[in-house]
Amino acid sequence: MKLVVLGLSLSSSWGNGHATTYRALLSAFAARGHDILFLERNVPWYASQRDLEAPDYCRLDFYADLPALEDWRGEIAAADAVIVGSYVPDGVAVGQYVQRHARSVTAFYDIDTPVTLAALRAGHCDYLSAELIAGYDLYCSFTGGPTLTLLEDRYGSPLARALYCSVDTDMYRPADVPKRWDLSYLGTYSADRQPTLERLLIEPARLLPGKRFVVAGPQYPEDIDWPANVERIDHLPPKDHPAFYSASRYTLNVTRADMIEAGWSPSVRLFEAAACGTPIISDIWPGLDALLAPNREILFADKPEQIILWLHEDRARIGDAAQARIHAEHSAATRAAQLEAHLNEAAAMRTQDRIAAAE
Repeated sequence: MKLVVLGLSLSSSWGNGHATTYRALLSAFAARGHDILFLERNVPWYASQRDLEAPDYCRLDFYADLPALEDWRGEIAAADAVIVGSYVPDGVAVGQYVQRHARSVTAFYDIDTPVTLAALRAGHCDYLSAELIAGYDLYCSFTGGPTLTLLEDRYGSPLARALYCSVDTDMYRPADVPKRWDLSYLGTYSADRQPTLERLLIEPARLLPGKRFVVAGPQYPEDIDWPANVERIDHLPPKDHPAFYSASRYTLNVTRADMIEAGWSPSVRLFEAAACGTPIISDIWPGLDALLAPNREILFADKPEQIILWLHEDRARIGDAAQARIHAEHSAATRAAQLEAHLNEAAAMRTQDRIAAAE
């Protein structure tokens, strides 16, 4: 299969979770024998923070603006499938261009489905419209559950399928490093996640001055009052994630409000931490218990007292069980096989539609 992907970023993981998602998925997709071209808008904030210049599993090229897509018109037209990702700059215009010129399957890969749907309801989504949803042959969603029915019934998607994030289990695995922190958190600052981070990490840190905590990720405001036992790391490149998780007795998973409301919306950090065998303490939302078994593969908390309880116990077996589950169901190899199946299903539907139209 010849696949063209127009995504937010493959070259830079700075301030986004898209790059690591694409890297794991496309590397595994290429290992299945497919040819991939990734087209990325050349924007200064990623250009100055690139941590992947030349992937060995796909071609990575950049375009300066919408008119520059004409340089890739032939590739888009000849591809067996073209995927446009969420948060692509001028994504509505990019999607219209792809739907106008692609001759085979077109798909939208939504790494931010609840955020996307909230923006559509509010009438200000810059990268997707209801008309585009109906025009894409396939909608691959980071969110499963009832959201898939909503995409088909309300927005007219011909085919909506869950394509959760995944993890490269060759890269993300336990590292032989000493434990530095009792509880860690890795994530870019988000205003709607911050109250949970305050409740489940910062407050426990204040109550447990003898324990060690760390928050890694960019864009945190300068006025946050970090306790003395909370270490800050501004940016942690993906190559350092396994050692970071492995140095943590526990790690915290905090979910955005839109994703909690939608449910069935695991973040890539959840799978990466589990693949490293680190016990995860998570906030609570519908569908999470279908991905990792509560109290066996993951721990839940909504109060600082629960965090304090876990930090006084050794629950390493939780991490071991989660790692086994990730390898069995959420590896990049598994997700690449699912993507291939979804694209083939969309292609079969296109063929059926053409036959029906000709009769």
